[in-house]
Amino acid sequence: MTNPSSVSSKIVRVLSSIDEEFDTHLSQLLCRDVNEYQHIEQSVVAIINDIRARGDEALVEYTRKFDNANLVNAGDLEVSWNEINHCVDIIDSEQRTALEHARDRIIDFHQRQKEDSWSYQDESGSRYGQVVSALERVGVYVPGGKAAYPSSVLMNAIPARVAGVEEIVMVVPTPGGYRNPMVMAAAAIAGVDRVFAIGGAQAIAALAYGTTHVPRVDKIVGPGNIYVATAKRQVFGQVGIDMIAGPSEVVVICDAGADPEWVAMDLFAQAEHDEMAQSIVICDDSSQLQRVLDAVARLLPELERREVIEKSLTDHGAAIIAQDMDDALAITNRIAPEHLELQVANPEPLLEKVRHAGAIFAGYYSAESLGDYCAGPNHVLPTAGTARFSSPLGVYDFQKRSSLVMCSREGASRLSSTASVLARAEYLTAHARSAELRR
Repeated sequence: MTNPSSVSSKIVRVLSSIDEEFDTHLSQLLCRDVNEYQHIEQSVVAIINDIRARGDEALVEYTRKFDNANLVNAGDLEVSWNEINHCVDIIDSEQRTALEHARDRIIDFHQRQKEDSWSYQDESGSRYGQVVSALERVGVYVPGGKAAYPSSVLMNAIPARVAGVEEIVMVVPTPGGYRNPMVMAAAAIAGVDRVFAIGGAQAIAALAYGTTHVPRVDKIVGPGNIYVATAKRQVFGQVGIDMIAGPSEVVVICDAGADPEWVAMDLFAQAEHDEMAQSIVICDDSSQLQRVLDAVARLLPELERREVIEKSLTDHGAAIIAQDMDDALAITNRIAPEHLELQVANPEPLLEKVRHAGAIFAGYYSAESLGDYCAGPNHVLPTAGTARFSSPLGVYDFQKRSSLVMCSREGASRLSSTASVLARAEYLTAHARSAELRR
């Protein structure tokens, strides 16, 4: 580490790990105030209860109100396959090819995650094991407010299809009644079964409890705004959910050999999601870090979403000067980022020291944006430090496991004494007698 005091930026805050107040500053940087969203919970609960009570009637009213949709009845909420197939036909060939290429790569990766049932037989001839089966019906939420995300369709629906889910139901808001052709085409290409033009907390409630037109699902996956996240939290237990997604985030660790413009653009790529996104760069070379910050200042005015990016970087971004790469990794493991880029010449030794990250992009050429679309691994990742205990969305999220016990007569006899002793120690005599009858 060289001369941390020489690094400066008018856009991104600069922190040094040798600063006595570094831990405090890092904690403040990572803290997201949830209190500002508490008022949303009341609104979301009211919407959920209304959907449960009035079903399609309430769903139509909310869709008219929030999406300014011109609906006659609840039947208009479902997108017909004629319209979906038409969207496949009208997108240009380059877009269709890109969707199909991404689909094939995502399938190839996720097929390797599929679990199979297994069992074994002990010396008594008893059989034990695990039965793996797919969920019957899942709901996929696709954002459709400020932007359209066909990639989210692929990333959420394809693992479910690979897992063997019988029915995939997609919901997507369509403000002003506009149904994005790329999103609809992606639904067809990913193998979605039904599509409903609904969004927000009302869509989550409809999937969780079912209405006359919208089927009840077993699990809801997919990102959304704070209303969607709050609704998913509220219905959890009634249905399964993938995770409560927060603002998107990236940590880029770079060495002196990284191209400063590449690093800057990767920070921008994360920041352009929205103003709450977080982009952090960590480097053990202050001269290189300054070059990165200079590239940020130089390239930012060229970007279409520069206002969003600048606010994201100013409010939530940081440039951190580490003492060495071990220090950089220690800081990263504390952050537990959704995305981690290792823009270093030799990333292999660093990989072994990464404890917490949703996805790792190793080497100069491994841009996080490639993972967002078509590398193959899923882009639905744990955020807000939850990579400490959570994993990316995968086929395993759409499979469930049942334990198998198939005792032989001899096996039951052998186990009954042990079961009886333990049951009586817990004063559960019916348990004990049930076991003893098998002697």
